[in-house]
Amino acid sequence: MLPREALLKNVENREKLTRILDQAEQAIRTWQVILTDFLSPPELVEVQAIFKQLTEVHLLAWGGYPQAERQRLAIARAEIPLDQNQLYVAALDIAGNFLFDSATHRDFLGAILGTGIVRDKVGDLIVLGERGAQAIVVPEMVEFLTRNLTQVRSATVKVTQIDLTDLKIREPKKKEITTVEASLRLDAVASAGFGVSRSKMANLITAGDVRVNWKEITQASHSVKTEDLIAIRGKGRLQVGEIAITKKQRYRVQLTRFV
Repeated sequence: MLPREALLKNVENREKLTRILDQAEQAIRTWQVILTDFLSPPELVEVQAIFKQLTEVHLLAWGGYPQAERQRLAIARAEIPLDQNQLYVAALDIAGNFLFDSATHRDFLGAILGTGIVRDKVGDLIVLGERGAQAIVVPEMVEFLTRNLTQVRSATVKVTQIDLTDLKIREPKKKEITTVEASLRLDAVASAGFGVSRSKMANLITAGDVRVNWKEITQASHSVKTEDLIAIRGKGRLQVGEIAITKKQRYRVQLTRFV
């Protein structure tokens, strides 16, 4: 048996991680490769941190394309090799005319969940503007959605399965930023990177809207470091790059903003 209480100490997503530890024990017991449903980035970070402590099992993540945010995990005994071909995901095209009634990511997700599917069965959604969207789902939901997803907002839609190579992946736009700060406090660095006032950034942090490496941080004084990823709900992401000390003992920070 895995040391559950020690592994689950101080985790945010305890219920989800408990289920994944159940699956890990099943993988150990049966010598099978066990697949999870889709996990969000914060859940993935916590699971990967826990599995680094285990020698009996290992895992592999995949969400249908390299930049996918939501991913499934394959879990197996350490002796069993894992590759992406074992992580089954399916892609759907949701085609409709959205020229006069545009639909957002939330609209498409709401329509999918409105059919009765739980969020864990759905991976990333790629919105294609007036042409509709594409969705990544667990394979067992393909037939159900092709039959039952017929409308998004006021538009009638037709759902068909497509190959993963037909996904219309848009590379995120990047903006390089250099800022000089007196400290590496999260509120200072993030306010420079996202272009908002430091007081507003402090409010976003204390409200729980800011994550560093997908973990919620509520202290504005939290110190950031090179390679940290700062994400704010609705505002995109910020990657902390090289940090150098200036002659005046301040911090010159290279930032990359993804929008």
